[in-house]
Amino acid sequence: MDTKHAMNKPINVTQSQMGDTEFRRFSELIHTEFGIKMPPTKRVLLQSRFQKRLRALGMASYKEYCEYVFSEKGREEERSHLIDVVTTNTTHFFREPKHWDIMDSAVLPELWSRGIGRNRALRIWSAGCSSGEEPYTLAMVLHEWRATHHGFDFSILATDISRQILTEASDAVYAMEKVDDVPMQYKKKYMLKSKSKKLVKMDAILRDKVSFQRLNFMENFKLPHPQDIIFCRNVVIYFDRPTQATLFAKFCNNLKPGGYLFIGHSESLSGLTLPLKQVAPTVFQRV
Repeated sequence: MDTKHAMNKPINVTQSQMGDTEFRRFSELIHTEFGIKMPPTKRVLLQSRFQKRLRALGMASYKEYCEYVFSEKGREEERSHLIDVVTTNTTHFFREPKHWDIMDSAVLPELWSRGIGRNRALRIWSAGCSSGEEPYTLAMVLHEWRATHHGFDFSILATDISRQILTEASDAVYAMEKVDDVPMQYKKKYMLKSKSKKLVKMDAILRDKVSFQRLNFMENFKLPHPQDIIFCRNVVIYFDRPTQATLFAKFCNNLKPGGYLFIGHSESLSGLTLPLKQVAPTVFQRV
């Protein structure tokens, strides 16, 4: 066989199909390590997303990729790439507008009345921050609050499992169409336009208030400080119910009594036994 010719031959990944054994191993790994449910109906989706990894690695089959992922070298070098292609990063600025109204009219005034943000910095955690739109929205809202409340201070912790998406978030550069939902007065105040005017960068006044860290929800984590507010929206919908129950319990363990949890409008805590009381649709307070 002409080895040189074989190595240069284009790899047609689309002709390869993921076998039952490979799909089972991948789905069990993704659920166990990352908490994401991967039922048989997601096989085609998973196969499609893995294609770019096969091409990048020069592999011709999902079986070969599977063997690599479960090898010692693959565990060290490939798992982070795998989660980058598996996770869904759908987000935008000022998503779910009612939450920002509740923050401004109820949550921040109540915390301020207890000296939080005045006697010490208000601590907020954006859990599952994706490409950064949520924590930077929080930073804008809180900077506006500070303008009318002398002495107010805050810090934002933003976490995600994907190293690639965290790099994008910390770069804080967005296409102009990505900021369509941002009020014009905020654009002028907190965003810097590129020379081509096709990109914007978050001002340092926002970037300096947000710290980004990688965090896997499936690990037994404990944050350095309990949080006053946790935003975890449209993240747990990708987990099964037992995993959701475990994760919300972890959130409660990292939320100060009297602190607030915001979840997505497509999510529910119904049937879960948690030290939380509902104060508004998809907004809960730690008791």
